[in-house]
Amino acid sequence: TMKLSYLTFLITLPTTASFTLRMGTGNSFGRLFRISTWGESHGGGVGVTLDGCPPRIPITRDEIQIDLDRRRPGQSRITTPRNEADAVEILSGLNPEDITLGTPFAMLVRNKDQRSGDYLENDMSVAYRPSHADATYDAKYGVRAIAGGGRSSARETIGRVAAGAVARKILKLYNNIEVLAYVSKVQEIEAENVDHDTFTMEDVDANIVRCPDEASAARMLERIDEIRKQGNSIGGVVTCVARNVPAGLGAPVFDKLEADLAKACMSIPAAKGFESGDGFAGTLLTGKEHNDEFYIDPETGATRTKTNRSGGIQGGISNGENIVVHVAFKPTSTIAQSQSTVTRDGQEVELRGKGRHDPCVLPRAVPMVEAMVAITLVDALMCQQAQCELFPNTASLDERPNPMGTTAKREGGPKKSTVPVGSGPVGLKVDEE
Repeated sequence: TMKLSYLTFLITLPTTASFTLRMGTGNSFGRLFRISTWGESHGGGVGVTLDGCPPRIPITRDEIQIDLDRRRPGQSRITTPRNEADAVEILSGLNPEDITLGTPFAMLVRNKDQRSGDYLENDMSVAYRPSHADATYDAKYGVRAIAGGGRSSARETIGRVAAGAVARKILKLYNNIEVLAYVSKVQEIEAENVDHDTFTMEDVDANIVRCPDEASAARMLERIDEIRKQGNSIGGVVTCVARNVPAGLGAPVFDKLEADLAKACMSIPAAKGFESGDGFAGTLLTGKEHNDEFYIDPETGATRTKTNRSGGIQGGISNGENIVVHVAFKPTSTIAQSQSTVTRDGQEVELRGKGRHDPCVLPRAVPMVEAMVAITLVDALMCQQAQCELFPNTASLDERPNPMGTTAKREGGPKKSTVPVGSGPVGLKVDEE
């Protein structure tokens, strides 16, 4: 019996020893460029630890603060009136000359204006808000941070936005990559005439809705105000565009770029839907209508697409065109109108939400979506460098695939065509499952 027990111990030991628990279940995102966020809405503060940040990246506290200021509460009448400066403190990872060290980059924002009494001194301490995380957090953990929603609060996204500012700087330095988002829809009111090649952050921030189409923004604001005055909330869509992304980012099968972007964006509080490119609208088209036909750029010689219904991603890999994604956000769960709910001990009650909350999350969701897209792109870029660009491609120019995308250029310009004029379509036999 003793020999058998000893043998069992030897067999099971490697399995036990190989188990690794990262920072905490569900609190980290990314593979090489990895963030871990921490803190609760009404705790001492919230923050992030960014691991895998490349060294020698120049970035200042002020650059990070710009994105945090766009995310912070109290910006306008259509955001929560909670008054927080959200001043970031950099704890590690940066030298006195504001250069990244390549070591863990830790950032903290202290909570200053929490009012826990709004939650603890009334029915909200025992009654679950309908469609909020109150009930599910209790079901999972058997305990929850009642004040401010704890980790389910949008205040958790401070860490993401801070890390996203670092990612934004890396992308800019690498290939002048820009990540810009805007409110594209509030209920059925949709933005029009937004040029994804040219709109700017200044265009987006020109109004409190964060929609670069001023006429549509005015209609959106009128609708939000109408709902807000009723003590209700409203949802919509944020569209994000990433420009100058090189071709080749993303991987088959489970690590497709759009799959990673979907997880990143769907992890944002109140996110309920994700589309890449034309998304669900593409199901209304035929293959001929939906396909993005290729052509050769007459100036750069690069392979381009005539349209961008794929949203810059084909086969889960970036094709060098603008990456376009859409994220749907539900109406805020906490509202000032009476709703039926239950208490923690199983009693049916009526609940009217109190405290400070956003009547519409969309304006503040814009920098959150930008941050998660930027973080995902830097992670994908580092994975691409590690696997596919560790060694240079030494094949001759004619043996390499033609460069692809908006920023790609073929050496010597466009290749001279060898296809006879008027020869007709190239035949292609296909045998796919």
